[in-house]
Amino acid sequence: MKAFYETEMLAKEKVFRDPVHGYVHVQHRVILDLINTKEFQRLRRIKQLGTSSFTFHGAEHSRFNHSLGVYEIARRICDKFIRNYPSVEPEDGLWNDRERLVTLCAALLHDVGHGPFSHTFEKIFGTDHEALTIQIITSPDTEINQVLLEIGSDFPNQVASVIAKTYPNPQVVQMISSQIDADRMDYLLRDAYYSGVTYGTFDLTRILRVIRPYKKGITFEISGMHAVEDYIVSRYQMYMQVYFHSVSRGMEVVLYHLMKRAKDIYLDEQLEMHHKATFLQPFFKKNWTLKDYLRLDDGVLMTYFNHWSDDSDPTLSDLASRFLNRKPFKSVRFDRNKDMETIQLLQSLIEEMGYNPDYYSSTNNSFDLPYDLYRSGDAGSKTQIEFVQKNGAMIELSQASAIVSSLTGKMRGDERLYFPREVTHGFSREGVNLFDNLAEKFKSYIENEEIITPK
Repeated sequence: MKAFYETEMLAKEKVFRDPVHGYVHVQHRVILDLINTKEFQRLRRIKQLGTSSFTFHGAEHSRFNHSLGVYEIARRICDKFIRNYPSVEPEDGLWNDRERLVTLCAALLHDVGHGPFSHTFEKIFGTDHEALTIQIITSPDTEINQVLLEIGSDFPNQVASVIAKTYPNPQVVQMISSQIDADRMDYLLRDAYYSGVTYGTFDLTRILRVIRPYKKGITFEISGMHAVEDYIVSRYQMYMQVYFHSVSRGMEVVLYHLMKRAKDIYLDEQLEMHHKATFLQPFFKKNWTLKDYLRLDDGVLMTYFNHWSDDSDPTLSDLASRFLNRKPFKSVRFDRNKDMETIQLLQSLIEEMGYNPDYYSSTNNSFDLPYDLYRSGDAGSKTQIEFVQKNGAMIELSQASAIVSSLTGKMRGDERLYFPREVTHGFSREGVNLFDNLAEKFKSYIENEEIITPK
């Protein structure tokens, strides 16, 4: 059996046209075979940004083209490393190109475990896309596993260990998963492109010019500090303006409650769901298998939502119609440290208007740490971004950049109360305007989209 790095090359390079990177170049037979597996092709049917397309209508791109993009960036980094920093002797901290194939396979497959509307689905059914990615790679029942086994009996485990961050070479792990990696660089550029915004743009060419390997992983030349700084700021802006957009979250809240209601009906022997949603039943009963999981995609769920919009259960029907027809819940910001009493009061007003608070009222928070530096002893500390200075000494990013220093270690985001838009106009659960007095009382606690606690 050949060593991992001696795998078969294509007789002629295969390319995929890509709006972000121009071309995605495939040179190894195993990469093309992985792309053609049914598990990887499923990613065509799963949107990258979930409910964000309800806010940014161009954001219809899939996890398939993102995964190709991550592979392409990783391939370019490998090319840069072997061209400029080839290993000469063991443990010299330079790039050993025998790591290329495991790196490229991990980059391509890093998101293969995502499900439909991934993060909302995970909250309802307790799935974990990273664990499922590892399972898909290592399960003998998948086409992906069979393709990887053609390279070597332990090769699937090698690729899975990169995803699990246990692979022994930190250069490989950090190229796929760190504070500045192929995954993040692609999704920022790709999500910005398809969302039609400029927040996520940064100089990828410059970053790939200054990136380099060293014994502890990956670092950058100090001359590229401003390009990396721009990347951090772009990431911060994308989270604040796109990923945490209040309307996208409003649709996510509707989706969460829709799935919750469907699950509650299925598990309640006194209730009956008009359409049984066969592929979801194993998840309702918590006895699903990997085969069950791989049946699911956005199209399957949207078909069930269409059926549920005509269901005899009024809550299920209403929530399904709201999601299908883009009727997001409205929201207001609040401060958990001082506004919880007001939150409870507002939820009681919502209930007085005939809306079950279990399905029509929700708090939702979205917070992100734009950049974190390593603190010895911290649990789950992130790999910090470091630069090589001209004298060979290392300097951490927040020490070199005043801009990044101002963002370092500080959570950004907000917490919101979500509720049906009709509440502020006094409409009952049946759509009749009966509660003008309650609506006025409700609005009296809200000023400039923030909850104001009564004095």
